[in-house]
Amino acid sequence: MKIAKQLKDNNVCEYLLYMWQIEDTLRAFSLDIDRLDSDYISHLQLSADEACEEREWMENLIRMIHEEGCVEHGHLQINKGTLSLLIDLHQQLLHSPKQPFYSAAYYKALPFIVELRSRGNKEVGELETCFQSLYGVMLLRLQKRPISSETQLAVDAISHLLALLADAWRKEREGQLEL
Repeated sequence: MKIAKQLKDNNVCEYLLYMWQIEDTLRAFSLDIDRLDSDYISHLQLSADEACEEREWMENLIRMIHEEGCVEHGHLQINKGTLSLLIDLHQQLLHSPKQPFYSAAYYKALPFIVELRSRGNKEVGELETCFQSLYGVMLLRLQKRPISSETQLAVDAISHLLALLADAWRKEREGQLEL
């Protein structure tokens, strides 16, 4: 919970990827809060109060996963909502003459996005494809599997685009974004 709060304030794109990882972590522990507590939360080096908050947060997420029917796969509505807001901001940035660097980063990443969409679920939008690709690469790295040079080029372009989006998100929240 503490990490999620920090990420949401500082880098919303990293926050969304982190939340997807938390969803998968909860599923890996079969949505069993006692297992999470003994085998995951207890290893996080938290104070007793922080560990209690983390457990409560994860219990709430587990409840939401059950209520929203995403026990086996899918994302929580809070994460879908964050993605939706990011998509809206992405569109605003693309159409703003005051954001040429964002548009340039988008067009640099676009061939990679098109290629990734052609290989995957074509119903998924461009921005979600970006997040899915970064999440997939993160999982490959956790498994210590190799990343091809072509994939690394795509990841670099997409990461740059999402870094600009996260920065715009932060500026918008602070009232400093010019569109």
